[in-house]
Amino acid sequence: MPKKWLFYASLGVLMDMMERFVKESKKREMTSDRRMTAFAQTIEDVAKQLATDPVSGLSAAQVRRRLETHGPNQLRRAGRKSFFAILMHQFQSLIVWLLTGAAALSFMMGDLPEALAIIVVLLINGLIGLVTELRATRSMEALMQIAEVQTRVRRGGAEQLIPAQELVPGDVVVLDAGDVVTADLRLAEASNLQANESVLTGESVPVGKDVAPVRADAVLGDRTSMVFKGTSITQGAGVGLVVGTGMQTELGQISDLVQRSLSGAAPLERRLDQLGHRLIWLTVALAILTIGAGLLHGHNIMIMLQTGVALAVAAVPEGLPVVATLCLARGMWRMSARNALIRQLSSVETLGATTVILTDKTGTLTENRMTVVRYFLAGGDVAVQDHGARFVTQGQAVDPATDDRLGWALRLGAFCNNAKLGADSRNGPTGDPMEIALLATAQAAGMPRADLLATYPEEREYAFDPGLKMMATVHVGDGGYLFAVKGAPEAVIAACTQVAGADGPVPLDDTARRDWSDRQAQAASDGLRLLAFAMKYADAESPPFDALTLVGLVGLRDPIRAEVPDAIAASRSAGVRVVMLTGDHADTARAIAQQAGLSDGELNVVEGAAIADLDPETADDQQRAQMLDADVFARVTPETKLTLVAMFQNAGHVVAMTGDGVNDAPALKKADIGIAMGAHGTQVAQEAADMVLRDDAFSSIVAAMREGRVIFDNIRKFVVYLMSCNVSEVLVVGIAVGGGLPMPLLPLQILFLNLVTDVFPAFALGLGQGDEHVMQQPPRDPSESIIDKPRWVLIAVLGLAITMATLGAFVLALYWLMLGIGGAITVAFVTLALAQLWNVFNLRDHDAEFLRNDVTRNPYVWGAIVLCLGLIAMAVWLPPLAKMLNLDPPGAKGLLLAAGASVVPLIFGQLWIRFAPIPTRHDRT
Repeated sequence: MPKKWLFYASLGVLMDMMERFVKESKKREMTSDRRMTAFAQTIEDVAKQLATDPVSGLSAAQVRRRLETHGPNQLRRAGRKSFFAILMHQFQSLIVWLLTGAAALSFMMGDLPEALAIIVVLLINGLIGLVTELRATRSMEALMQIAEVQTRVRRGGAEQLIPAQELVPGDVVVLDAGDVVTADLRLAEASNLQANESVLTGESVPVGKDVAPVRADAVLGDRTSMVFKGTSITQGAGVGLVVGTGMQTELGQISDLVQRSLSGAAPLERRLDQLGHRLIWLTVALAILTIGAGLLHGHNIMIMLQTGVALAVAAVPEGLPVVATLCLARGMWRMSARNALIRQLSSVETLGATTVILTDKTGTLTENRMTVVRYFLAGGDVAVQDHGARFVTQGQAVDPATDDRLGWALRLGAFCNNAKLGADSRNGPTGDPMEIALLATAQAAGMPRADLLATYPEEREYAFDPGLKMMATVHVGDGGYLFAVKGAPEAVIAACTQVAGADGPVPLDDTARRDWSDRQAQAASDGLRLLAFAMKYADAESPPFDALTLVGLVGLRDPIRAEVPDAIAASRSAGVRVVMLTGDHADTARAIAQQAGLSDGELNVVEGAAIADLDPETADDQQRAQMLDADVFARVTPETKLTLVAMFQNAGHVVAMTGDGVNDAPALKKADIGIAMGAHGTQVAQEAADMVLRDDAFSSIVAAMREGRVIFDNIRKFVVYLMSCNVSEVLVVGIAVGGGLPMPLLPLQILFLNLVTDVFPAFALGLGQGDEHVMQQPPRDPSESIIDKPRWVLIAVLGLAITMATLGAFVLALYWLMLGIGGAITVAFVTLALAQLWNVFNLRDHDAEFLRNDVTRNPYVWGAIVLCLGLIAMAVWLPPLAKMLNLDPPGAKGLLLAAGASVVPLIFGQLWIRFAPIPTRHDRT
């Protein structure tokens, strides 16, 4: 009976869980369907589906039930990276696993000191990486802490402020200028309402909103009956019904794309793993060959197993993980000092491998704020300098106080305006970005709006009419009523009968209209946003939009960041392509790209519609070529950006993606290196990125690329150094055993050399400042390994030279100086140690001088040599250490022999560099 009861109880619980899951899924599907189609339905239909009243809102009981069903209105964030997860990441390298295996084998063989020494190395490596990545991760988490947002809603017939996370579908939200939209809303009321949707669409110009349904196939930027979570209200007021919360919003869908986008291992991690695979096979092969040779010569099997362990220790560069980690950590710290926050160590080097940068326009190349740059008047164009402090036409300064047409253009821009500049830096400007720019320009010209309204008090305002594309304000002044009009140029010019001339209004005939139309088209092709100003004096009840006098046009643009053209020029000089992605139309995008310096010639602009349905995996060669040759992609969507990242990656590029908006986040996650803006970037973008620019400076990307290239070159140098040293150790032991000689080096001695005398010179190489021309060279081939064929040859040559010198000194000490096996081993040890120290000078570039090069100019190299000489002296003459290493006194003759023999590999290496140089990227350009 108890078993049956337990079975039925369990079955009941399971069925109840399934029923709740199905019910919740259906409700979520209904919410998703409403969100997807609400913009195309009437507000009455939407309200009926949501079972809500736009006037009184939801009841408390409805809110409680819906909150239980749909959950809080918040995005699902990536879990906080735990201390343990960061720690485990430090031990995922194949080389680390290989060393762990060597330590385990040493324990099994009873060589406790060797095993402990390897474990200490692994712990040091893990500690350095842990501290560095933990600091970066916690800094990133602190950067993304945001304050709780409040939202005004109607519930139970009354308005109230609630935390935004408590919003539910069907809530009635009241909107006003300056508000951040906290859920996806279908508008029920809209009065002169505009929203800044740049975080979703990349468009910096606010979008006008109204309650009328739009087409069912309208793209996000054309859904004027909706406002979306994460955007902001720049002008007007409105009321909206919540149709999506949390992950069921457009913002949530993009956040989900981010979390589902796969980000692979960094190029450096892949290359180190490739090196680890090769080392594993090399170690196994050498150990088998040497043990087999020893057994053929009649050596004891236990001795041969110990020799195998010695070879394994010799073949694996124990210092490589430590030096690589320290080298990357130093680059990470250097970039942090330049306001570039790096999430993971390997991301520093990835920037150095970058071949193409896909950059968002708004907020990345531009400042994400509108600025007045030019007034178009009947007498000519007037350029605006210093944000309105100076006006210039034909090289001559113009004073708006004396130039009537310019003065009225400034006044009208301030009159027809609902923005506020803010009293201080804490209370910044609010409202439409273009209206903010007009206010700021007028104020800089000595015409603050408050002073103008004191002279011309505002009687009434005619709000912006989307159908007429104009707005007007009526002011009392000069004995009558002044009508100030602002709007779209084509609409305002059509409403004008006169134009302001030098001596007063003149008729606006067909010829003049064509001239203004041509000027408007030219300005638009230059990437300017245009508004027109007009005015008239009339009776208070006169129609506002007829019989007007055209004063002029104003051109505004989202300005290019000051450092961007130089940064792009530096990128192009370094062989890195910069491709702009924007939601703007093609003509505007082309003009901005030209200002940024993306190309010296004709720009290749591709519309996003051309790749909307393109599959990177199945695209034909012609389609790929068209995409890969483009300089600018206009009217792009988040999905399009993901497609482009995948396409460039499939073509073999290492892709860096920059952005600040929510719409950039999926591509940031997918790219090899995602770069988000920290000062003005969104939380979603920062979470997706590998690097965050805290000052939003594009120039920091170039500095990071240089740092990455220098780091890779340095890593390559110290890997060649370490591997040539390790090859010499393997050959010394292997040749001696195979030739029937006594063991010239013991395992613990090899470990001492690998962990002490090898590491410091290698680390010094990793701290080099790099070639001063590194950014005038093309990026390396992304498929190029750390150790290419010429460098494997160099490793073999240098390793063989050190081997011959060491074995020669060992044989001479044993049979010429008659020092005995103990003394001869010490001579071999000192010869090998010194030869490896001098080997650091064989890592200079072939076109550098012997005495003046990047190695000899590196102070860390000289410090490492002095330190290592001291450590070698301690190993020989400090009794406890000498006893532990089994080093007998070699005598003066033995030391002289070791010193002389150690110089031979240096001489041989310099001759090899002279007559068989390794070509650099600079040589291949």
